[in-house]
Amino acid sequence: MLNHRANSLESQPHPMSPSLTAARQLLNQYSCVEQKQITSDDERQALQNAILQIVEASEGENFGICADHAQQGYQALASYLAACGYPVNFDWQAMASDSTPVYIKFIGSSQKHYAEPYEGEYRGVLVSCQSEDDLVNGTYGHLPLDLFNAGAGESSTSNP
Repeated sequence: MLNHRANSLESQPHPMSPSLTAARQLLNQYSCVEQKQITSDDERQALQNAILQIVEASEGENFGICADHAQQGYQALASYLAACGYPVNFDWQAMASDSTPVYIKFIGSSQKHYAEPYEGEYRGVLVSCQSEDDLVNGTYGHLPLDLFNAGAGESSTSNP
C-alpha cells in the first residue's frame, strides 16, 4: 500500500501522546451536538496530540471543514493537512474571502478537495479516520478551525 501522507507521522515524536484509548476518549468529548471549547494551552496541546495519534494509527482520512467563508475554511484545511503530514497543494491566502459559509471536503486517498455552500450552524473540522481497528475508526469533531494554527488564542470557537 502506498503511503497516503507525504511525511510519515511516525517520524514526528509526540512525547505527551496519550494511549489510543485515551486519545479516543478525549476526541469523543468534542464529537457531540453541544460544542466544547478549548480553554487552555494544555487542553489545545492534548487535543492536537490526540488527533495526531488517531490519524497516525488510521489507514486513511477525510477532512470536512464547515467555515464562515472559503478563505477561513481553506486556512483551517491547510493547517490540519500540514499537521497530519499531507502536502498542501493550494494557497489559502489567494482564496476569495466573501461572506458565504462553505463546506470543504478533502479526500485523503486522492488528495482532492472541493467546496460547496453550507447552510448549517456548526463551524469546525470533521476528521474521518478509516481503520480496521474500531478504536481508531470514526469521525471526530467538530474540532476547532484554528486547532493547528500557529499562535491561535486560548479561546477557540467551533460554533457561533
